[in-house]
Amino acid sequence: MLKIGLTGGIASGKSVVGEMFVDLGAHLIQADRISHDLMRPGQPVYDEVVRHFGKAILNGDGTVSRPKLAEVAFATTPGEKSRVDELNRIVHPAVIRRQQDWMEEIGRRHPAAVGIVEAALILEAHSASLFDRLIVVTCREEQRVQRFAERQKSTLDAARGEVARRMAAQLPDEEKIKAADFVIDNSGSLDETRKQVAKIWQNLKV
Repeated sequence: MLKIGLTGGIASGKSVVGEMFVDLGAHLIQADRISHDLMRPGQPVYDEVVRHFGKAILNGDGTVSRPKLAEVAFATTPGEKSRVDELNRIVHPAVIRRQQDWMEEIGRRHPAAVGIVEAALILEAHSASLFDRLIVVTCREEQRVQRFAERQKSTLDAARGEVARRMAAQLPDEEKIKAADFVIDNSGSLDETRKQVAKIWQNLKV
């Protein structure tokens, strides 16, 4: 099986690109969905996150509030220290193990498959070596802000600040591109992006 890492900065359009690859026949798993699952009550990762960040990050039903956790981890108050690294040390190893288990299972069932892991922090988590190819998705900064605002149903100003905070915890696109085997510019229309995906797919299937 060919193992592909699909990454890029926040709101670059990784999920859209991932679904385009699925339409062409790829198998896909999203690291964000894995982390959601691992943070369900009763999971060891959930227990560790609550122990480190406190019960203030929980909803009334005991589930983790992603916005509250992000507020603590990304230090939204001036003068606060970012705790993103602390959060990543808890979550990343478990997410990576789950990704590897998934890839092994897909490989057993479909030896000729293309398996794609969509994850924002492949390079930051030093897990690029687990993949045969790395695809980076990019877009213009203002598009990133607009997409994030639409996704979070927030104002552009609020989105701009949040995107800046989150991007500060990630490698800049320039560094990601240097490590990439393929780059998809998601700044244009969906049709333009789809053409790039199709071209890369042909390269992957050679």
